[in-house]
Amino acid sequence: MRAYTSLAGHILGSNPVINGYFEMHLGYEDAGALDRQLAEYRKHEDLKDGSRYLFDKLLHNDYRLLPERLGQARLKILVGIRPPEPTLKSIVDLFERKGGNEAYASPEAATRYYTERLEWLADFCRARAGAYFYFDAELFRARPQALLTALSNWLELEEPLSGHYQVFSQTGKARRGDSSAFIHRGEIARGGADYPHVRIPRQLLDQAQATYLRCRRQMVEFAADAILLEASSPP
Repeated sequence: MRAYTSLAGHILGSNPVINGYFEMHLGYEDAGALDRQLAEYRKHEDLKDGSRYLFDKLLHNDYRLLPERLGQARLKILVGIRPPEPTLKSIVDLFERKGGNEAYASPEAATRYYTERLEWLADFCRARAGAYFYFDAELFRARPQALLTALSNWLELEEPLSGHYQVFSQTGKARRGDSSAFIHRGEIARGGADYPHVRIPRQLLDQAQATYLRCRRQMVEFAADAILLEASSPP
């Protein structure tokens, strides 16, 4: 969550062979999940002629992905994470703006979500070594063309991914992904909010950073391929 997943979905979903761009809030633990995914997508969009992928993004541990139970489906799994400080500030800001008693509006709850999610992803990656592509999510801002080229190669796309993307029927809607004005731009934007009004206590940041470094190291180690923000492997 808050790791440019809506941007990633729109870039992927704008490619002629990829359907899907929004969060479907589904788990993938049995073969019937793929039928549910298709039905959910077709409530809002038509399948593209000649397409061969159907995209979804999983942001929460409640939605499990068990590839071994999905029959003969040919999966292309992407795993991307973002460093703790910008992610936690973005989470807190988002849920503060929602108002009411939102769980992730506190730094403590946001940190708990973030660290538990990283632990789950690291476990997933260890169990499925060589079955996924890892990328640092900050590459969408820092080196977008390098990232899009790497993703295009992993997905074996005839037409490479572009930094310009379509705006769809579910773009910006609640529970579908990013609901801010940024997602309507139709292109990758440089820079972004730094949320100076959000303060994450140092103890929580240190805890999240330690989890991030350890889990990221494992995700990179077990990936079939990876592209990192820096040229060398993470410390």
